[in-house]
Amino acid sequence: QAAWAHAQSLAIRLDPNFRGGDYYDAGPGGGPHSGLGLARRIAHTTYRSPAELDERFGRLAQHAEEPLTGGRLAVQSYLDHHATKLARRFDANSYLCLTQTMVTHDLGRDRAGVRDALSQVTADALVIAVDSDRLFFPAESEQIAAGVPGCGPVRYVHSAHGHDGFLVEHDQVAALLGRFLRRVAPVRR
Repeated sequence: QAAWAHAQSLAIRLDPNFRGGDYYDAGPGGGPHSGLGLARRIAHTTYRSPAELDERFGRLAQHAEEPLTGGRLAVQSYLDHHATKLARRFDANSYLCLTQTMVTHDLGRDRAGVRDALSQVTADALVIAVDSDRLFFPAESEQIAAGVPGCGPVRYVHSAHGHDGFLVEHDQVAALLGRFLRRVAPVRR
């Protein structure tokens, strides 16, 4: 995660319009929109699975564009679209702050490491993983479940959509959460 976040953060910071983070007095379109868009493109490739991107886009050109003469592939157009959409509605400094927070979060800090920290969890826990996730690998979820006392096995969302499977496969997520909540907090009448 730190490696992906580093490339995203640099994309923003190296944008000439970032101006050290002091771009709020820039005119319309004067902020670090290119860098923020590039950061989003990098991030978006981790949200979806290779199989899904290949099935959706393959090697198709974007409509009448010809990749051999400077046109884009459909997958490039898809990434460009999401980059533009984010750059219009999100602040680059906020993106950097959130990214830095995720990179520096360490459950094991001041707790003798992650394993010891997980072993101290006393709450009922449910760990859900998306089987095609390449942002948070299922094996990492397995380590979390194994480390939390009484957690039980990892529950899997089956999806071709990668990390975004937790959003796309909302019926599976709701069913897993519902079963867990009925077990740990049954409705009493």
